[in-house]
Amino acid sequence: MKILDIFGTLKKDIDYVEQRLYSSIDVDQKLLSETSLHLLKAGGKRLRPVFVLLGGKFGHYDLERLLHVAVPLELIHSASLVHDDVIDDASTRRGKATVKSKWDNKIAMYTGDYIYAKALTLVSKLENPMIHRILSKALVQMSIGEMEQIRDFFNTDQSIRNYLLRIRRKTALLIAVSCQLGAVAAEAPLEISRLLYRYGYNVGMAFQIRDDLLDLKGTEKQLGKPPGSDMRQGNITLPVLYALQDPALREELLQELANIHAKDGSADTSRAIQMILGSDGIQKAEQLADRYIEKALAALHHLKDNKAKKHLQEIAYFVNRRAY
Repeated sequence: MKILDIFGTLKKDIDYVEQRLYSSIDVDQKLLSETSLHLLKAGGKRLRPVFVLLGGKFGHYDLERLLHVAVPLELIHSASLVHDDVIDDASTRRGKATVKSKWDNKIAMYTGDYIYAKALTLVSKLENPMIHRILSKALVQMSIGEMEQIRDFFNTDQSIRNYLLRIRRKTALLIAVSCQLGAVAAEAPLEISRLLYRYGYNVGMAFQIRDDLLDLKGTEKQLGKPPGSDMRQGNITLPVLYALQDPALREELLQELANIHAKDGSADTSRAIQMILGSDGIQKAEQLADRYIEKALAALHHLKDNKAKKHLQEIAYFVNRRAY
């Protein structure tokens, strides 16, 4: 099941968001237009715009107003992926060549900068200062998260808490504010926007943990990139950290990770993956993802019953069982 199959009632609005995404990056500079379009055409789940629209259902739903939040948030997410691919030296994303591999690092960085700038231009059309405060704080935290990930590349001594704080900043915050800002833009009561933030934060944490699990358990066809890419790039994820806590496995796994580090992105990770899959690291990570989903659903419990609430529940279940 694809994520958009969950809520056909929003399809028309989501299609309109998609149209506005493409029109928002239109620019006379030919190369910049080409690279930006290449990124958007790679697709994606468009989760963040969907969360904005669903958050808006708890207030005065105005699609044109919500577009000034939904489109910028997806652009910000897309821009962060362009920069991530440069940092990670990633050649493919979602089965297609990245901007950095099709062009080069400099072009990719400027493409990301342009898309960030367009996002901020669009959201500036909303005069509510609360929206701008929430978004600017999230962007600061996302930047800190990126720096922390670079700092911790191949750091096998990092704590679980350190990992969780990093994914909070890199992934969960943008999903959380997508839910929150949809409600704020729709002038929903403050308590509702706070509950939606809590829901989005917990779904975001589970989403990233599941992403890290899929990098080890998925196939190249499912992932659009080779399994074990996180390890090749030096990103030590939750299942790996849990596996390293096993005294019977730790030294051998540390040696495998050292070998991967030495090969500088070209290593065979199959042995390390098998070791992790054979540990209890997978089960522990899955259990933590389950707990985050439970917290997300608990936040929804306090919201009024409507189709939007039902869709948010279905998305939470989808996130926790997804295979791509």
